[in-house]
Amino acid sequence: STSTAKQASFGDLAAYCPDLERWPRSWRGEERDVPPGEKIVEYFTPFLRHLLNSNLSRATLRKHRDNLWVLGGEIIRRLHETPRLRKQPMADVVFAALDDEGGPLLSHHASEEEQRSFDSTCRKFWRFLKDSKSEPT
Repeated sequence: STSTAKQASFGDLAAYCPDLERWPRSWRGEERDVPPGEKIVEYFTPFLRHLLNSNLSRATLRKHRDNLWVLGGEIIRRLHETPRLRKQPMADVVFAALDDEGGPLLSHHASEEEQRSFDSTCRKFWRFLKDSKSEPT
């Protein structure tokens, strides 16, 4: 069927992001950060599959994957800076961190090149989320 041809198999995703289930723990500042981190991963997964199906080079795929990991960390950091965000649906918190310009300013004093790369991934993710929001389910 055409729908399965479009969907990357779990094996591909596992090869692309072998440590995906460890991302929430890698982002945590404290134990209560793990559940929102798991929600973030759930939210990232369709986009990671979409990237795998986009005929991108391995280097570009790695760049987007690594930038998404950074984005997750930035979002968890926001939960610490703005505790009321913890009460919002994680999907909304993730979407609010992005816009058509890119993502949040990186907190670890990234180079301009790192920030540009990060923003390009965030823009791509933002468009993906917008498109999937507008698709009838």
